[in-house]
Amino acid sequence: MFELIQIPVLTDNYIYLFHDSQTGSTAVIDPAVADPVLDVLAVQDWTLTHILCTHHHSDHVGGVSELKAATGATVVGASHDRARIPELDMAVEDGDTVMVGLLRGQVLDTPGHTLGHICYWFHGESVLFCGDTMFSMGCGRLFEGTAQQMWESLSRLSALPAETLVYCAHEYTQSNGRFALTVEPDNADLIERMEQVGHLRSLGRSTVPTTLALERATNPFLRAGNAQRFAEIRRQKDVF
Repeated sequence: MFELIQIPVLTDNYIYLFHDSQTGSTAVIDPAVADPVLDVLAVQDWTLTHILCTHHHSDHVGGVSELKAATGATVVGASHDRARIPELDMAVEDGDTVMVGLLRGQVLDTPGHTLGHICYWFHGESVLFCGDTMFSMGCGRLFEGTAQQMWESLSRLSALPAETLVYCAHEYTQSNGRFALTVEPDNADLIERMEQVGHLRSLGRSTVPTTLALERATNPFLRAGNAQRFAEIRRQKDVF
């Protein structure tokens, strides 16, 4: 049994609290800031035990030090980013296991956006925390990695079970969808998805999570077919 709470912060970031109901263990994923997390923990009467970082950018780790000081939670991040993740306690690599109580997460190495980017796949719960590697109908910019690396990372995520719930770190869906329509204007699944997204956003509601099945049908970056075509689409998106 698990509970998951999505906390919108800053302009378009999402922080996630992932709670094991049986043991009381709670993880926060990519805490950009600390106060909203502490507020929700207090309301829920949850104890923070883990801080899971997907990469080192400030809008993902900005609240780590304050949360660590307030709760003593174990900070988890990529071994590649030992020098860039604040307060790092547990340096992990591809294939490692992270336990949040009884919830078992697998670390997936997904370079591209940054060289040290990782994702956390809790396969028993069908939950993927993918940071800035994949977005709904999009993917992260290539700040440090290559197009080949990002294509391989996205292909790896795309190969996970179709029902996997994808919890990305930003609300970029509507703008991503507008670009996706320039790549595949006749994609019926994409057109339908954009209608749904427009309705949700008009109500001020989140479009995240998405599912891998939906992303395979609508995300032009997953549908590119090869790294060369992916690179072309990524360049187009960079200037869209």
